[in-house]
Amino acid sequence: MSEDQESILRVDWDIPRKIYPPKVVTLASGEKLVIREIERGEVPPILEAIRPLLTVEKDYYDIVSARVYAELLGWYRYRVKNEYCLIGVVNGELAGLVNNRLVNEKVCMSLHTLALKRGGRIGAHLFAAKQEHAIENYSVDEVWVTAESPIGFRRWMVEWSLQPRPDLQHELGGVTVYVLTKENYYKLKPQKVFGERPVPEELYKESLNPKIIIPDIIRQQE
Repeated sequence: MSEDQESILRVDWDIPRKIYPPKVVTLASGEKLVIREIERGEVPPILEAIRPLLTVEKDYYDIVSARVYAELLGWYRYRVKNEYCLIGVVNGELAGLVNNRLVNEKVCMSLHTLALKRGGRIGAHLFAAKQEHAIENYSVDEVWVTAESPIGFRRWMVEWSLQPRPDLQHELGGVTVYVLTKENYYKLKPQKVFGERPVPEELYKESLNPKIIIPDIIRQQE
């Protein structure tokens, strides 16, 4: 492909980018979950972490992981605008990841939440963190959420008391769009958003090159 064609196809941020301030969450087990934003160059090893889940039907890991894989690859190849990805690291291991995409300065699309290490509500903490980034740092007015699994529906739509908006269409398709507004976010924040800043230096360093683990859902099926 010529450079001219690539310049037409390539997209990047068209909204001023803001980096998520890393934080550490103490889990019920006492373990420390470090949540931080990744850079584009960190995508390839994360794709390798996702790959084993592409054929796991339980809890709809196959469709969720396939979509996350495509979304991150699209970002890596400069084919997606305004996407960000946060990872969660526990004991130096990649425990989960989440991603969102800013549609404009007022609306954010909530994309996916993928837990590699189950238990400890790691997915819940990561989901809260990506919405924290959208509403507190990017100051969007609302986040559009949809679900592809029963667990996702219970965890996000029900537990977060999201409001159905049948007049909207999420870019992922899926069920009715549910909206997290800025007002509802701040009402829920004391019960949903946890963590401390700054992250201790050693913990932060440990999160920079996380080990890729066999996802718990695969271990449980062996």
